[in-house]
Amino acid sequence: MSLGELLLDPFALPFMQRGLAAAVLVGLSGGALGSLLVLRRLALMGDALSHSLLPGLALAYLFFGQNVGALLVGALLAGLLTAAGGALLSRLTRLKEDAAFGALFILFFAAGIALVSHYPSRLDLAHFLFGSILGVGSEELRFAALVSTITIALLLWFRRSLALHAFDPAFHRATGGRGGLVHVGLLALVVFNLISALQVMGIVLSLGLFILPAVTAYLWVERLAAMMLLSGALAALGATVGLLLSFHLGVASGAAIVLTLGAFFLGSALLSPRHGLAAPLLARWRTGKRVLHRPD
Repeated sequence: MSLGELLLDPFALPFMQRGLAAAVLVGLSGGALGSLLVLRRLALMGDALSHSLLPGLALAYLFFGQNVGALLVGALLAGLLTAAGGALLSRLTRLKEDAAFGALFILFFAAGIALVSHYPSRLDLAHFLFGSILGVGSEELRFAALVSTITIALLLWFRRSLALHAFDPAFHRATGGRGGLVHVGLLALVVFNLISALQVMGIVLSLGLFILPAVTAYLWVERLAAMMLLSGALAALGATVGLLLSFHLGVASGAAIVLTLGAFFLGSALLSPRHGLAAPLLARWRTGKRVLHRPD
């Protein structure tokens, strides 16, 4: 089998095409959002939001059964409630925001597990916990396209406020910016994109498409716009390579995508010429070379 067949033949299958399109769409918007989360040191809050979706899924199943639309709405409401509750607790009590989100994350996730374990039918939420990218249908693909388009449009429209909020929240507030509104809006966008990623990557792995491309891009570039663009490109590339590996090696698609993105990150952490582990050695070598070639 030629290299071209290895790379292209899997994507001749319709379910692979839909899976790739969904992963790329989620990765483009998720990578851009992940850049803002990394700069604002909110990466672990994104993880808390993703896990807090579970009770919403369980309650939606209790009242509406296996209706996909109802399950997604339930997860959305749970995520938004977590985002709003964390922001409110951090402003009205002495709790820091990370502590407030951590407390709500544990509470909501435990509530979800309790609800699932209480069902006589033992509701199997593995589909939402781990995703089923190769089972993406046309409706899920349209939803991912809608969320990705809206997210990118909002990020472009409010790029100045988001940049100020990411780099200097105090200055943003001092110049009349509505930091609280921008912050809650950012978290709401994260929740919407996590809902979009449920079908593709699941609750457990969805944040991999947000954070891993962003931290990888952060090691290579200095400007926010470049970081967001590179992060989205890395997410799309990781989704493509991960799906190919999943197809040929027979491993879970979501895990293969995250492991591919993880390889990009570890390679960058080691080899990035300015911010990687090799940067001090490279700087020392350059300094020594200049000394050796210094004219007398």
